[in-house]
Amino acid sequence: MIQTLDEISSKVNEIADRVENAPPGIADRVAGFVLGGGAIAVLGIAMHLTPDPNGYGTHRQLGLGACTMMSLTGWPCPMCGMTTTFTLFAHGRLLEAMVNQPFGTVLFPATVAMALLGLVDAATGRGAQRGALRWIQRRERMWAGILLFGMIGGWIYKCVRMHPEVFTRFL
Repeated sequence: MIQTLDEISSKVNEIADRVENAPPGIADRVAGFVLGGGAIAVLGIAMHLTPDPNGYGTHRQLGLGACTMMSLTGWPCPMCGMTTTFTLFAHGRLLEAMVNQPFGTVLFPATVAMALLGLVDAATGRGAQRGALRWIQRRERMWAGILLFGMIGGWIYKCVRMHPEVFTRFL
């Protein structure tokens, strides 16, 4: 009963087509509850945290340890300051959030959208998240580029803000 990769791929595509073309219903309600509920939990946690004035380290209020990369190297990780940024956004401090970690300007609204789409699907079973994912999938390269550029750009930005002495030599 050995299957070739083509056979496996064909079966996976067949299942994916059935899921994508299935009428809206209970599966969409469950997906809405799970995905939307996760996004709502992230937003709720951000509302209850207090942004760290350093611009990073807010995650420590969740009982997590210090950032390993920061502890070992003194340099920020690629997502440095994201918990603080989400917390600033959740508290309505938009400009401070954008200045703290610009990549959060992409991720926070995406999280809000996921929460809203999840609520719609959990309540109605209409498949709003499925439609949004199809829309994103048609633009996959663009979104991958935005996310990659955003993460790397946010990381470089955070490095420059935390270690300006290194970067002023190049100016």
